[in-house]
Amino acid sequence: MVKLNKIYTKTGDDGTTGLVDGSRISKTNERMAAIGDVDELNSALGVAICDVADAALVKSLRVIQNDLFDLGADLATPAGEGDDFAPSEMVLRITHLQVERLENEIDKVNGNLDPLTSFILPGGEKSAAAIHVARAIARRAERAAVGAAQVMAINPQALAYINRLSDYLFVLGRMLNDGGKADILWVPGASR
Repeated sequence: MVKLNKIYTKTGDDGTTGLVDGSRISKTNERMAAIGDVDELNSALGVAICDVADAALVKSLRVIQNDLFDLGADLATPAGEGDDFAPSEMVLRITHLQVERLENEIDKVNGNLDPLTSFILPGGEKSAAAIHVARAIARRAERAAVGAAQVMAINPQALAYINRLSDYLFVLGRMLNDGGKADILWVPGASR
């Protein structure tokens, strides 16, 4: 368990931050951009949860928030020898089981939705709109993680998780809009 007695350390005053292995990198590093976007996503989910009435869904979203802390820890842990991303008692990694859980949730939610006839505009119910904000941040976090993966080794399961999460949030937004019935459909060129 993590125990934080002191919130500020002053070690980042030089523009660097520490990784799990003790190494230090610039706060502008691609890895840190991805970690920051994941943190923002987690905060957006926290706001969205405030408007979700369904206790089971809140519980599910809290699991995802916990996963996002796991994801942040994974991104903050450089690859082991030979780009090893195996989790251990001392190394936290996103696993295929977390990705599969999201896939199962996507299938379950999407199975109850009518097929889309157009792209949708974010909005409708307040909870759905908040989930769509989180979805957009998830997409940015994914872009940042993919950008980091182009210059350093990043756990492939971490990349898969963040990709599936944006898909899950999309179908969840539709579900919160009365199963898609309250979706606001895009009308191409309607304002010309």
